[in-house]
Amino acid sequence: MNNNSSKANNRNASLLDYIKAYWQYVLPHFFLSGIMRRVTRSQSKFWRTLFINWIIKLYKVDMSLALNEKTTSYKNFNTFFTRRLKPDARPFVSGEYEIACPVDGTVSQAGKIEDGEIFQAKGRSYSTQQLLGHPHIDAKQFEGGQFATIYLSPRDYHRIHMPIDGALKTMAHVPGRLFSVSPATTRVIPGLFARNERVVTLFETKFGPMAMIAVGAIFVGSIETVWYGEVTPPTIPDIRVWHYDNVETKGSAGENKPIALKRGEEFGRFNMGSTVILLFGPQTIEWTKEITANATVNMGQLLGVRQP
Repeated sequence: MNNNSSKANNRNASLLDYIKAYWQYVLPHFFLSGIMRRVTRSQSKFWRTLFINWIIKLYKVDMSLALNEKTTSYKNFNTFFTRRLKPDARPFVSGEYEIACPVDGTVSQAGKIEDGEIFQAKGRSYSTQQLLGHPHIDAKQFEGGQFATIYLSPRDYHRIHMPIDGALKTMAHVPGRLFSVSPATTRVIPGLFARNERVVTLFETKFGPMAMIAVGAIFVGSIETVWYGEVTPPTIPDIRVWHYDNVETKGSAGENKPIALKRGEEFGRFNMGSTVILLFGPQTIEWTKEITANATVNMGQLLGVRQP
């Protein structure tokens, strides 16, 4: 597979990687995430102050970028974790054929979708159709196209924004596990992103179809979108699907408008952090040369361009 990948991220999994990853098979993922959900929403001054200060110190969070820099003003840890940024903190690209990065984070992998498979790590890939929630969103439209997988660490901004203008067509909530999405786990657990719980969205854009997938992980018990609100929890055994082809919302002037988002508008958020995966169809876009495995990216920066 022809992917832009760094040697460091594609190294063979080590014994330590297996030790870090395999104990997760026996963990009660949703029970632990439920506890974390309650803790992060606790308004106890003690817990709120303890967790916020600990995260800032451990991950060197730059609060000068936050719209609200005063940590004591957040009512709980989750409101701090999903804090807004100042309007000028993350400028967006503005070229007609430019694709903006939807999140702050680190590129896990980026490259071409081939033979219905997406590259995960050295020696591992996973099915595009399984990722999208077979059979509700057809993976064939992305065959030969491009993917980018971006991991969000606790230091990152945890809201997701649109990389280009798009009209919403379909959303699916796909149940699954909540394995960690750390680099070590990614190297070890087969089909990780197609196994974890996720919210899959399909947009029609001027570049063709675009899928943006918000992947859950351990302690990430909640994923929200701006048009629906909190999609998960609840977690149920079966896939839930919403079709938006004929759904409209009221515009500011009272007129009916399709559900569409402009480049830079907020798409949704992780309550705690995880991974975003972008998919584009064939012969439409190419990533910039900087978008390689382990590259640090900021929301709004140039991610790719439409091919001429």
